[in-house]
Parts: sequence; structure tokens; C-alpha cells
Amino acid sequence: MKRNVGMKEGSVYELDGRVPLKKALPLGIQHVLAMFLGNVSPLLIVCGLLDIALDMKTVLIQNAMFVAAIATLLQLYPIRRFGSRLPIVMGTSSGFIGTAQIIGSAFGYGALMGASMVGSLFEMVLGFFIRPLRKLFPPIVTTLVIVTMGLTLLPVGINYLGGGAGAADFGSLQHLGVGFFVMLVILFAKQMKGFINDISILIGIVAGYLLAIALGMVDFQPVAEAAWISLPQFLPVMPTFHMEAILAMGIMFVATAVETIGNISGITNGAFDREATIEEMQGGVLADSAGSFFGSFFGVLPCTAFAQNVGLVVVSKIVNRFVIMTGAVFLLLCGFCPKLSALFSVMPQSVLGGAAVIMFAMILVSGIQSLAREPIDERAGLIIALSLGLGVGIGNVPEVLAQLPQWVSSIFAQNSIIMTFVIATLLNLLLPKKKKAEE
Repeated sequence: MKRNVGMKEGSVYELDGRVPLKKALPLGIQHVLAMFLGNVSPLLIVCGLLDIALDMKTVLIQNAMFVAAIATLLQLYPIRRFGSRLPIVMGTSSGFIGTAQIIGSAFGYGALMGASMVGSLFEMVLGFFIRPLRKLFPPIVTTLVIVTMGLTLLPVGINYLGGGAGAADFGSLQHLGVGFFVMLVILFAKQMKGFINDISILIGIVAGYLLAIALGMVDFQPVAEAAWISLPQFLPVMPTFHMEAILAMGIMFVATAVETIGNISGITNGAFDREATIEEMQGGVLADSAGSFFGSFFGVLPCTAFAQNVGLVVVSKIVNRFVIMTGAVFLLLCGFCPKLSALFSVMPQSVLGGAAVIMFAMILVSGIQSLAREPIDERAGLIIALSLGLGVGIGNVPEVLAQLPQWVSSIFAQNSIIMTFVIATLLNLLLPKKKKAEE
């Protein structure tokens, strides 16, 4: 099958146009597989840290699927200004884990939801002021955010490859073997033309999952015990409101807006070979905040645009909104079918790891390609060097900020993307630009 860019309708490489369901569905499920573990793992970690009961944990995971689907649909098909109209997949943000632990330990899980509910309004206000803040997001800044995103995510992919950080058998031959097998299958499928090439990530993950089953690495007991049909539970935890918690979450929401803008830039640069528009940035941030506000009523941690899926879009160049929509609908079904959710949850992390390393590396490659298009003079070189040096460096050695106030460490030390953005923005504003010779 040849790519027919000239025909808008039916092309998976065009933003709009209806693709046959039999073709769109596997491409959409491919996105769900790419983000599933990333969507549930922040909740699993926070529930573990706060000693949340098992039955409540199950409810929250199911709700996370539902909320992610709704937020994704909003990004794809905007309501007024809310939504970017880009192939963005939303999910639970891992950037809030540290703050969630502090708030939850001090005030309880209800306070975390109350702070998320109010704090999301901070990001919403920022979204409405993206246009006057445009000078904060020049190409060199957004490109550095993309590069940092790739560099930051690669260790995450390697942890997946080894079986998941903290796993008793982390780095075992079984996990590594399955992960590299997934890579090889993807690389082989990418050599094919047409539809096989398009669903190469899905083929790799399915093949790896089957191999893991054959090796006895999968426990299907949770699948057997899960119910077939169950409605998402509204207000599983009653929100409570504490000013300290609200302020901490508000700061984090402003920070996560930067990450969302970086993901939007990653898609437009990597898949469309252009910079993101103001409308796309604004819509993306507003949908991000709306999704988090909605999610707080279902006990779900704040959501954000998922870099895993940015990597998948960059790798495949498949940007069709209908394709992503089928994935969102499938994700929605997971929110109503616990057994289906459980089927994904028992998949070994090493299966996803083989695909994640490729996808995350492609985000880095996309950022490097975008950076190469910018004129790199002495000023730009200093911005790049200091931003990446401090942003990525401190992200790898967060202990260096341990003596500073807790809020500084939780925002900057644990998130290289935010650190890189702040430094790059400040340097871009403060370092004098050389006047052009013709001026």
C-alpha cells in the first residue's frame, strides 16, 4: 500500500480524513499499549506510598482509564478553546508523584484531590495567557525541551526493559531477552511497506507478550478475578481543601504546562516538520487542565500529554485524529471493563521496554533534528550548553538540591524538563542578541 498524501480522505498520514475502522483500530490500540503502564504506574506508586486499600486501588486504576480517554478525546476534538486538535494521547502524570506523597502523607488522599481540583485552575489561567507569553517559547527553548524529554525518558525505557525498577528479577535474562526480542520484531516490521510498517510497534508488543506468556512470565490470576463490566466510580474519595496543598499543586500545574507544551512541540516538529502554533499550545494546555479538573472528581492524579505517544507519532508519522480516536474509545472501554484493563496490567514491563527505548530515542532524534535547523552562534551555544548541562545534570543527581527548600527540590530536582525550560527561558531573555550586520 502506497502513501497517498494527495488524498486527504482515508490517509493515516493526514490529520483529518476517516480511515477504515479495520485499519484504524489496530493503530489506535497501538497507542493504548504504548501508554497503559505509564498511565497506571503513578497511581500504583502513590497508592503504595499512602497505603491505599486494594479495593480502592482497583477503582482508581479503572477510573484512570476512563479519565485518560475523555481527556484524549478533548485534545482531538476541541470544545471551544479546549483542545489542540493534534494527535495527543493523555494520561496520568508521573511528575506529581513527589508532591502527591507529601500532600497525601500530611493531609490524606482527599486533600490531594482537592488540591488537584483547585490547582488545575492555575494551569487553566496560564492557558488563556499563552499568547502574551509567546516570547517564552521560541524555537530554541521548545527544541531544548524536546531534547531533554528524550534524554530523560531513555532511562525510563531502560528500566522497563529490565523488568521495572525495583523488580526482584530486574535485569534478568528473561526480561532482557523479551525486550530485545520486541526490538528485533519492530526493526523487522519497519523494513516492510504499508500497513505492516504502520503497526510495527503493535506487532512488536504483541509478539513480546506472547513470548512472555510462553516463558511463564505472566500471571493471569488478576484477569480471572476481574469483573467484566463495572462503571467508573464518581467521587471515590471526597475532596478536602488545604491552602498549603493547593499552593504546592498550583506550582506543579504551572510546571506541567511546560511539559505539555514540550510534547506539543515534539509532535509538530517530529511529525509535521513545523513549530506549534499559539492556538495549538493554548488548546493543549487548556485541555490538560480540564482533564485534570475532571479527573479529580474520579480520584485520579493530574493528567498530561504522554511523551510515549509523542514518540510513537514521531516514529510512525501517523497523525490521523480518527486513528487516535479509536484508541481513545478502546481506552474508554477499558474504563468500563476491568477484565480488559487487567489483561494489559499483567503484561511484563520488559515487553513495553523494547518498544519504549525506540520511541523515546526517536523523541531525542526529533529534538536534535529540530535543533540542527536553528542557527547556533555563540549565544545559542551557551543557552544549549547551560540548559542541558544543568537541566539534565541535576535531573541525574537530584541530591545536589537536597539542602534547598522542599518545594524547590520537588519541582526542579525531580524534573529535568522543567529545569531545562526555566534555564533556557531565562538565558534567552537575559543574554543580549547580536545585531544583524544589515541593521
